[in-house]
Amino acid sequence: MSTQENVQIVKDFFAAMGRGDKQGLLALSAEDIEWIIPGEWPLAGTHRGHAGVADLCQKAFGMVEISYPKPPEFIAQGDRVLVADFARGRIKATNRTFDDDWVFAITVRNGKLTNIREYIDTLALAPAFEMAASPGALPIETAPHEAIRKIILPWGATSLWSGRET
Repeated sequence: MSTQENVQIVKDFFAAMGRGDKQGLLALSAEDIEWIIPGEWPLAGTHRGHAGVADLCQKAFGMVEISYPKPPEFIAQGDRVLVADFARGRIKATNRTFDDDWVFAITVRNGKLTNIREYIDTLALAPAFEMAASPGALPIETAPHEAIRKIILPWGATSLWSGRET
């Protein structure tokens, strides 16, 4: 497929995502798709195959409201399409908002998305998911400063926050 055709497939994928059209997303995804979302928050992880994408969509559509104040930018070469944009969102469970600059790196083969890797501002998202301790709180494993420590100090240096070796 041509680069322009690959861009159109990705545009169609994002249009389906914007409509909350899970079946449309699956129709544009390869059976063995791999979707990687970084960080330690409820949507993070490696989601594989149609079942993984369907599960991710169900969680995301039920958990987050997102708006895109401007159209995304598409940069493509061959079977790779990068999509860059800014999103404003609200976590339904906490009613907290976030702003997120993001890039999706997508591979398209034979007219289907085969790989999505998100590059998102997980530090902006973490506080929006946090709740006061309550029986219905979302399972956030680390406080934002601990998430920063894990990103900045992965090689065993001394943490600035705790004074202990990581």
